[in-house]
Amino acid sequence: MPRVITFGEIMLRLNPEGYLRFVQAAKFDASYAGGEANVAVSLANYGVDAAFVTKLPAHEIGQCALNALRQFGVDTSLIRRGGERLGVYYLEKGASQRASKVIYDRAYSAISLAIKSDFDWDQIFADADWFHFTGITPALGGELPEICLQALKAAKRLGLRVSCDLNYRAKLWPREKAGQVMATLMPYVDVCIANEEDAADVFGIHAAGSDISGGTLSHDGYIGVAKQLRERFNFGRVAITLRGSISASDNRWAAMLYDGQAYFSAEYPVHIVDRVGGGDSFGGGLIYAMLEGYDPQKTIEFAVAASCLKHSIEQDFNHVSVAEAASLAEGNASGRVQR
Repeated sequence: MPRVITFGEIMLRLNPEGYLRFVQAAKFDASYAGGEANVAVSLANYGVDAAFVTKLPAHEIGQCALNALRQFGVDTSLIRRGGERLGVYYLEKGASQRASKVIYDRAYSAISLAIKSDFDWDQIFADADWFHFTGITPALGGELPEICLQALKAAKRLGLRVSCDLNYRAKLWPREKAGQVMATLMPYVDVCIANEEDAADVFGIHAAGSDISGGTLSHDGYIGVAKQLRERFNFGRVAITLRGSISASDNRWAAMLYDGQAYFSAEYPVHIVDRVGGGDSFGGGLIYAMLEGYDPQKTIEFAVAASCLKHSIEQDFNHVSVAEAASLAEGNASGRVQR
């Protein structure tokens, strides 16, 4: 069984019930989430040996986050304990023309204050096959950009395949800083994952002929983006999710995989239950398909199907089986009751 290591921050997610606004909420639903943690849960769900690396406070709330990962089969044995607080994010789910809203309360979290000596990457990567991180992790500041670089150098020295989801977050760092830091990390990455805006925000590479706000996406434009990313950083593959936003409730969802040739998935009309974690579920599906040796077309179809289904599931984690994702990828999109 292949072994995948993911590295990042897991947070407490607090959201009002249903579609209530923050100012209406008398109580909040609690769950746990974070980009790389979400990927680890997806992979564990598919039967992959997935381990998540982070630093968590040694108190009960930190233990709750760790238990949430264990519940779904993620290996938590490599998690370091220490620090005072777990990061928190508040989510107000949008509907119709009202956009979703996120408020972060993650300053001074345990992982953001981690130091290089917290992580022995040679030991962490023992027997591992794949390493995954996102641009959110170095964006947390402190020593994390250097920690990510240490991890990447160790991963390449030990022969692991490496994937990175650019995941630009404007609330965490400015574009110029993101571009500078991520440019130092990308030479160690084999598979780059991005959405319609990440390449533009981080590296100034724009998709010609696309209007993201208006929901117009150009296939040729995104081939150009993937080609430029691959040429600049020598990525083996570039995967770009393509979201046509009709409203906060309804999207068109597809993706492209580029390895010198472009492979486009089927496009799904998605009525959204919870879109947060959708990109991470795509990353988890992509990594799984590549580990299984799927051909490029089957790989992108599986990843998009898995992430399409995630949009129907509350909270960040994607509770979808391989069989369910494969069935949708093969065209079973009716949603009929299974008896």
